[in-house]
Amino acid sequence: MHIGLYFGSFNPIHIGHLIIANHIVEHADIDKIWFVVSPHNPLKEAHSLLNEYDRLHLVNLAIEGNNKFRASNVEFHLPKPSYTIDTLTYLKEKFPLEQFSVIMGADSFQNIQRWKNYEQLLANYQMIVYERPGFEINETFGAKITRLQAPLLEVSSTYIRKQIKEHKSIRYLVPDKVLQYIEDSNYYK
Repeated sequence: MHIGLYFGSFNPIHIGHLIIANHIVEHADIDKIWFVVSPHNPLKEAHSLLNEYDRLHLVNLAIEGNNKFRASNVEFHLPKPSYTIDTLTYLKEKFPLEQFSVIMGADSFQNIQRWKNYEQLLANYQMIVYERPGFEINETFGAKITRLQAPLLEVSSTYIRKQIKEHKSIRYLVPDKVLQYIEDSNYYK
């Protein structure tokens, strides 16, 4: 089985993430997408992160009923901060029959040289890169890349958290079950 790994903080997951994932599973040569919830991205600040188990629960709520999607807590059990190459090494050992590809935006791919052991990552794994305005991929560093033009929305988890802090509605920005859980749990206030 070919699995696309969609890494992220998902703080919180929103419809933009889901639209991209759905487009990729429908248009790339993969069977499933695992949403890999990162406890701490080494390139991001940790102080604004909701607890990783709460974020994982929100992802599970968001993808409920879609058998092509799965939430993964694999990085919860690995040393922190999480590095993609370490996660892939672990997954390859645990699931030797599966083929894994990494899903990322063109903005992330432009920073790939900042990633731990990026040469090893690019040499051994396919990258599924969705294009983002203003982020051209001019150098592939020899990577096997599938480029996709997924529908993009100008919505971010940062924007959603800001809306919540300002007591504004996030309806339609997140799935209804996620919205209800965020409200019931007083997250991001």
